[in-house]
Amino acid sequence: MKKVVHTSGKRKTAIARGTVQEGKGRVRVNKSPVELYDPELARLKLYEPLELAGEDLINTVDINVHVQGGGVMGQAEAARMVIAKGLVQWTNDVDLKERFTQYDRTMLVGDPRRSEPKKFGGPGARARKQKSYR
Repeated sequence: MKKVVHTSGKRKTAIARGTVQEGKGRVRVNKSPVELYDPELARLKLYEPLELAGEDLINTVDINVHVQGGGVMGQAEAARMVIAKGLVQWTNDVDLKERFTQYDRTMLVGDPRRSEPKKFGGPGARARKQKSYR
C-alpha cells in the first residue's frame, strides 16, 4: 500500500488542501508546477519549506496542493502551510518540525487574525466620522 499524507492549511479566507506521496520531487499548486507560480514574492513563500527541508527529502516526494479563496499572498501562505505540515507528517521528524518553527511558526500553526466586520456610522470597522464642535 502506498503512503499518502493529506494536510490542509488556512490563511485569512484562503483554504489549501494537499497530498504528499512518493515521487520524484514534483511540487504542484493548482495543477501547475511551483516554478511557474506568480507573482514572484508568493513563489518565494512557497519555496521556504522546500529549502528548509533539504534537497534529499524533496526529491523523494510529490506534493499536490489545491488552493482556493482569499488573495494571492493568503493563498501562497496557505499552500506553504500545507507543504510544511505535509513534510513534517511524512517524515515524523522532530528536528524538521523544530527547524520550521524556528524559521517561522506560521508555517505549522495558523494565524487566527481575521478582518473585522464593518459597523455603521463610519467608513470602516473602527474608524468613525469626526466631530468638530469641541
